[in-house]
Amino acid sequence: MPQPGRHTSEAASFTAEIARKAIHLSSLSIAVIYCHIERELAIILLIPIFAGFFLVDLAKNVIPPISEWYHRTFSAMLREHELQKERLHFNGATYITLSALLLVLFFPKIIAITAFSLVAVSDTVAALAGKKFGRHRIWNKSIEGSAAFLVSALLIVFLVPRLNPAAGIVMAITATVIEAIPWRIGWFRIDDNLTIPIASAIVGYVVYLVLFPSAIAELTACP
Repeated sequence: MPQPGRHTSEAASFTAEIARKAIHLSSLSIAVIYCHIERELAIILLIPIFAGFFLVDLAKNVIPPISEWYHRTFSAMLREHELQKERLHFNGATYITLSALLLVLFFPKIIAITAFSLVAVSDTVAALAGKKFGRHRIWNKSIEGSAAFLVSALLIVFLVPRLNPAAGIVMAITATVIEAIPWRIGWFRIDDNLTIPIASAIVGYVVYLVLFPSAIAELTACP
C-alpha cells in the first residue's frame, strides 16, 4: 500500500537535489569563461574566489556563531555529512573552486576545461538520474546514476574541440569510476568535486604524454 509520507519525503528530497544541482551546474560558467580568457587572468580571479569560500568554510567549523548562522541559512541546501557540526568538513563550493584553481594551474587549457565540465555537467546528470531512477546500488551510488554520468561524459568529451577522442574516452571512464567510489582519509570525506576533475585531468594528460606528445601544444587555447 502506498505510503504518502514516504512519497512526500522523496519528492522533497528530489526537489532539494534539483536546487543543489542547479547551483552546481552554474559552475560550468567557470569553464566557459576560462575558454575566453588567459590563464594568468583565470588564476587571478580564482584565487580570491577559492579563498573566500575556504575561509567561510573554515570559520564555520571553528567559530560557533558563524556555524549557527551558516547551518541556519543553508541547511536546506546541505547534504547529510555537511550538516554535521562535530567534525571538520568543507562544502562543495570550496572543493569545486579549489579544483578549478588546480586545473588552471597544472593542466593545459583544453584538458582543464574538459575535466571541469565533467564534474559540472555529468555529476549533475548522475545525481538527478540516480535520485529519480536509481534502484541498483554500487557503493553509495546507483548503477543508473553512473550510467547517466558515463553517457553525458562521453557526449562532453566528443564535443570539446581539439580534444583527442581516445584521451576523452579515458577521461570519461575515469571520471565515471571516480564518481562512484567514496573517497576518505580516515573519517575525512574527500568530495567528488575535487576527485572527479583532478583524476580525469591527470589520466587525460598522461594519455597525451604517452601517445600524443606532439599534440599537447594544441591544448593551450580554445579555438
